[in-house]
Amino acid sequence: MSTSQITSPFVLPDKLHEFLSQQNCRSYVIGGFVRDWIMGQQSSDIDIAIEGNALSIAEKAAKKLDGKFVLLDENNKIGRVVVDSGTARDTGAEENVPGIDKKKQWHFDFSSFSGSIESDLARRDFTVNAMAVDLNQLKENCQPKLIDPFQGRKDLENGVIRSVSEHIFADDAVRLLRAVRFAAEFNFTIDPSTETMIRSNSSHVSKIAGERVREELLRLFNLPQTAGNLRYLDKLGLLTSLVPELADGKGVEQPTVHFWDVFEHSLQTVAATEFLIRETSWKYGSEEMLSLAPWSDAIKTHISGEVSQGSSHKSLLKLGALFHDIAKPRTKTLDESGRARFLGHAKEGATITADILERLRFSHREIDLVEKLVYYHLRPAQMSNEGMPSQRAIYRFFRDAENAGLDILLLALADYLAVSGPLIHMEGWKENCRLTNYVIMEHEKQESRVTPLKLIDGNDIITQFGLVPGPLIGSLLAAVRETQASGEINTREKALALVQDILNKGFVN
Repeated sequence: MSTSQITSPFVLPDKLHEFLSQQNCRSYVIGGFVRDWIMGQQSSDIDIAIEGNALSIAEKAAKKLDGKFVLLDENNKIGRVVVDSGTARDTGAEENVPGIDKKKQWHFDFSSFSGSIESDLARRDFTVNAMAVDLNQLKENCQPKLIDPFQGRKDLENGVIRSVSEHIFADDAVRLLRAVRFAAEFNFTIDPSTETMIRSNSSHVSKIAGERVREELLRLFNLPQTAGNLRYLDKLGLLTSLVPELADGKGVEQPTVHFWDVFEHSLQTVAATEFLIRETSWKYGSEEMLSLAPWSDAIKTHISGEVSQGSSHKSLLKLGALFHDIAKPRTKTLDESGRARFLGHAKEGATITADILERLRFSHREIDLVEKLVYYHLRPAQMSNEGMPSQRAIYRFFRDAENAGLDILLLALADYLAVSGPLIHMEGWKENCRLTNYVIMEHEKQESRVTPLKLIDGNDIITQFGLVPGPLIGSLLAAVRETQASGEINTREKALALVQDILNKGFVN
């Protein structure tokens, strides 16, 4: 067994130490918390291995710490204790712990082991996660010994992700994705022999439960260099095993205006998206190009906003960039001149995308947003044939796109960049940016005209025109809102006159 001393402070609630010492069983802090601790980082997610019934001990610990017990895995006896970080500090943890968000929670995951702690570590995934510290020693010694049977500390120092054994991927296929995610998070490299094992087991990635795939994908999409990580997943045989629909785009040629085939264009669109949101550079981008593209504190706040647990507009925008042309292979036809056409690929692509995300157990809100990104990604270019879009075109775009309007505009720009790549024409780019900036600016003006001023409501229409509640009222109000947003009306009287005119004509736009 390899051991070494750790000199950095270890922060854990005193009441938890006290409670575990009373259980008369060996207990160890293991895995990711130890890894992060050695790297000088603090985590609020702590794995504790117990020699005994971990579920029973976890339930008792929840009561001791005024926390909540959550059953994670009854068969393998894994339970979680969730404790408010403020409560955790009250129980003895230091007040100012680097890396721990005081507004969030501590998660203590208890698992059972029998035999030696070394045999338990041998069942773990990667060497950097197969280290442990005896909790009793922590209480007695400010410089505890690190239990490190697989040289995980050395791999941490060398920046290497290495498998503990040749069985880790057969035991749990999600580790195939986790290896890439760890390498991306820590800026490490995957050991060549581990890479070979991943390639050999890549087909097993399709057997992973959708919920676990979603979690790993979102963590990757929340990181910079997502395009590079996707390319690495593809190199390892994981990307198209996970999403076979993407494989159809390989080798599918596009009209001459396109520099890449469908698959490569999709990856380049992700890269261009990261460039536009100021997350990474892009091989074919420049500071001049970036200076023309829309950017503001409001855009930055929007894309960082949470959509569902673990996802943001930013991560889902990149996911939409990956899937935006996913239906091109099955919609490709050749016209009389031999030119490739992809009629209806946006609409069909939205359906395919929704099916993929449902399979991977994304939430309804996430699916709705990414589906809109794919369905409407051509809409910005179609808003005007000559000149700037009309006020009504801008209003209707944001009405239809709902919360995805800004995301779609950014995707459309990234798509434009990824069409030509190194052959992009600056004049065309300037025109696209001018149009997009204009649409955003005019939308903000429209919003200020409509909010919070409401010219009339449903009761006004019912009372004034003798109508009954129903869908017609909503349609009339929508028409009033659109006309108000476009700047054509601004008083109650004009709003009522508009309703009268619509009723007289017998139709509602």
